[in-house]
Amino acid sequence: MTLPTPFPLVDVQGSPYERGRQHGAAVPERVARSVALYCGQLERRGVAADRLKELAAAMVPVVGDYDAAYLEELRGIADGSGQALEDVVVINCRTEMMFGHAELGRARKGLDDGCTGLIVLPEAAAGGKLMHAHNWDWREECVDTGIVLRMRREDGPDLLMFTEAGSLARHGFNSAGVSLSGNFLSCEHDYQRPAEVPLVLVRRKMLEATNICNAMKVLWASRRFCSNNLMLAQAQGESVDLECSPDEIFWITPEDGLLVHANHWISPPARAKLFDKGLAANPDSIYRQRRVQDMLARAAGSIDWDTVKRILADDFAAPDGVLRSPKPASFDSISATVATTLMEPASGVMWIARKPYEGRNFAEYRLF
Repeated sequence: MTLPTPFPLVDVQGSPYERGRQHGAAVPERVARSVALYCGQLERRGVAADRLKELAAAMVPVVGDYDAAYLEELRGIADGSGQALEDVVVINCRTEMMFGHAELGRARKGLDDGCTGLIVLPEAAAGGKLMHAHNWDWREECVDTGIVLRMRREDGPDLLMFTEAGSLARHGFNSAGVSLSGNFLSCEHDYQRPAEVPLVLVRRKMLEATNICNAMKVLWASRRFCSNNLMLAQAQGESVDLECSPDEIFWITPEDGLLVHANHWISPPARAKLFDKGLAANPDSIYRQRRVQDMLARAAGSIDWDTVKRILADDFAAPDGVLRSPKPASFDSISATVATTLMEPASGVMWIARKPYEGRNFAEYRLF
């Protein structure tokens, strides 16, 4: 079997608008696929095309009020790729723009991703450097929409991010050593109140932070539409897992230099206070969490990237393993591990395997 080809690297710099324009112009066909994927998904869930544009247009001032530079970047992506601004907004705000509309009940189903993430602090790593890794379980189509975005900035740290074409952020790290990845969570308080800002923008703002403290301040200052989990670290040797409901943030810190999270609530206060709605659809999260934690613990002190690659390729109970091979999901979609990402922020390097269920061909991307 031919090994999967890597995700394209997109280099951008200059003003926010210019960075967006370079992004869109570099991968217009991938931006178009992102637009087709999410507009199509929402239309199949009962949101008519005209209604979708109306909802997206209403999010434009929300983005601008949070950060005018982000709106300029989205305009640049739209202009560079030849897409409408409203369609690029759909890519970035697809969940939050549904608040208060009759279509929400159907539209939100299947719009949440899975994932397994891990962080190894320097004292538990064979190479003495913090390791941050992630399996992104989502729509199989995203193997053809994903990109690696390297952003040179004059207004803060440079960024190296894996994201969907047309999107401002998913996961990655910056030149100050701050790294971030995210996992799906769900509870009974989701989708009840509007968010002040879409999660994609919050992730991007956290990735721009000069240290882990400032990144957490960004999160605590935002009101959320739905639950999510964020794994945050700083290369110099600190990390935290932040389980976020719409109303509260629960935190988990490393034990023996290790931090692991799948897709269910783990912190005792969260489990006592919240009803975990995600486990009905993804009970595999329970053993994915345990298996990754156990395999890391047995290798503690000698964990290298080969160890992490092997752990994230665990296919126990396939297709419902840590590595998810393609399987049917909601609304005629196929779910799979789109990418396995390995990040070593202290070295400024990221390795990503596209379609790891077909072959673990890790391409290297460098920030510096």
